[in-house]
Amino acid sequence: MMLDWIGWASGLLATGSVIALLARRSDRVALALGSGTAIAGCVLGAVGSVIALLVQSRESVVVPWALPLGQIHLALDPLASFFLLCIFAVSGLTAAYGWGYLKTYAGHRPIAPAAALFNVLVASMVLLVIARDGVLFLVAWEAMSIASFFLVTFDDDQEVVRRAGMTYLIASHLGAACLFILFAILSGESASFDFDRFGAAGAPAGTASLCFLLAMFGFGTKAGFWPVHVWLPDAHPAAPSHVSALMSGVMIKMGIYGLLRTLTFLGPPEAWWGTLLIILGAVTGILGVLHALGQHQLKRLLAYSSVENIGITAFGIGLGVLGQNRGDPTLAFLGYSGALLHVLNHGLFKGLLFQGAGAVIHATGARDLDRLGGLSRRMPVTSLAFLVGSAAICALPPLNGFVSEWLVYIAAFHGASNLSGPWAISALLVVPALALIGGLGVACFTRAYGVMFLGEPRTAASAGARDPGVGMLVPMLLGAGLCLGIGIWPQGVLVLISPAVASICGSSSPIEFAGALTAVTRVAAALILVTAGIAVIRHFLLRGREVRKGTTWACGYAAPTPRMQYTGASFSQPLLAPFGALLDIIVNQRGPKGYFPREAAFEERTGDPAGERIVLPATRHVLGLLSRIRVIQQGRVQLYLAYIFATLVVLLLWQLSGGSGR
Repeated sequence: MMLDWIGWASGLLATGSVIALLARRSDRVALALGSGTAIAGCVLGAVGSVIALLVQSRESVVVPWALPLGQIHLALDPLASFFLLCIFAVSGLTAAYGWGYLKTYAGHRPIAPAAALFNVLVASMVLLVIARDGVLFLVAWEAMSIASFFLVTFDDDQEVVRRAGMTYLIASHLGAACLFILFAILSGESASFDFDRFGAAGAPAGTASLCFLLAMFGFGTKAGFWPVHVWLPDAHPAAPSHVSALMSGVMIKMGIYGLLRTLTFLGPPEAWWGTLLIILGAVTGILGVLHALGQHQLKRLLAYSSVENIGITAFGIGLGVLGQNRGDPTLAFLGYSGALLHVLNHGLFKGLLFQGAGAVIHATGARDLDRLGGLSRRMPVTSLAFLVGSAAICALPPLNGFVSEWLVYIAAFHGASNLSGPWAISALLVVPALALIGGLGVACFTRAYGVMFLGEPRTAASAGARDPGVGMLVPMLLGAGLCLGIGIWPQGVLVLISPAVASICGSSSPIEFAGALTAVTRVAAALILVTAGIAVIRHFLLRGREVRKGTTWACGYAAPTPRMQYTGASFSQPLLAPFGALLDIIVNQRGPKGYFPREAAFEERTGDPAGERIVLPATRHVLGLLSRIRVIQQGRVQLYLAYIFATLVVLLLWQLSGGSGR
């Protein structure tokens, strides 16, 4: 049984967590044991997930649970198997990278808890995906949130890290509150917390729509939908880089999994659900990439880019919902395929980019883009890996990002030409929105790569940077290889995705566009090989000649310095100016004075109006109101017993009055 494979993989992760804590007296031993078991468990789980997808395994096991609610009901179906593959693939790469990354903390900060919590986070995500009981699902959801909170606050001696952790914890529990209400409604309709009963019972149209909206907010908070994305730009920069890679690569996708799983409970979806997802995807994607383009801090840029890519995933889900509602299996299959493949692709290339960012920070100690530069000659392997990740996230062929976005484009064109009325307009909206997101994404990562790796070093730390050790380089190269492999051979991953799509919408039609997709990616690969061949020939032709290097022409200035190079703000400002009404651009400048000015300063910061002016102030206001309830906490046991007695009396009266309803 393939569920046994997943159980063994989870057992390795749990065992690694325990032995890492037991070996906490030696940081290096604890890290080796925790990371080693994580890698072994992820390899075993990834192989089991692939086999389960190929054989379309459907298995289930129920264990009695000695609690008033719920039961231990675990199951495996193609949708769960696909998300398990995403979890194990990205987690295995980040565990290997984290082994090398955390070594630098040995002797300075306890490593054993971080290694143990990493395994707990991965195991909780695995349990979340295979859980088929509402109570068990929520237990796994809370375990995932708490483990990731402690990993985010690894550097808890810094105020900014503690604040980021609290923002994340509050956002997580606001979303969880919606999930409690969601499962309470579903269990009320089915008289059970079992997922199988949810689907069998169905729900009236009004109740189904309410459940969909609760799922959108509850799961969307974890995924990073606008405007409840506010925790991402703070949490990702605060966390260690391998944790950022894991959270952005797969943990936020648990929100996508929860939303898709909920769609399987609610019966035939309403068409307006798809339109709402498309509109939300457009707002999330466009604002996410605009804020990414305006960031100066590298990991904060990557965090906003994750928001952008969640918007692209929402496009695919919205198109799939429209296809289901309008009876168009091709549209449903293309939309959901694009969304699921983008979940996997984003996990791979965003994990790669966060790992590259971690290598740069590890080598230079700088997080600000404008303090970097000239790293391509000093960190050639990291530069190559980051370039592959940048090209993949920009959806350039022959890399994996192109494949998933191409499917979303084809789904949008198909929907616009085959649907009617407002639903065709909804599908058509995806095309310009995705094109705008793609263009701004190219500008964003051209800026990031160019400022970091090209030009001359802006600081002494950048001038002395070197590639990290093999332990960090190998996972980056493996991730880059997977990005390239999916791009060159998309048919293989589409075979894996097809059963998962069928689990959602029942459509398993073959994709007739796969041949054209493969042709595009392989032509692009051939062009890259030809270009590389020409570069090699040029190198050999110039090898016997004298080649002189000089500084870049600087408008006739005779003594250019690295400070005269374009900064990230210089690159992005003309692109952000047309969108000033959507952003909160803050400029601080001190102009030159006198005939012989000695100094001047200019600083531009792009804020987040939704978070800084709406969501976070509203949250603080609500917390302030709730803090007044603390008056009931008097610390007296007698008073607490009185509360319990009063609650029991109220419940007894409610029961006697027939309030139970069943």
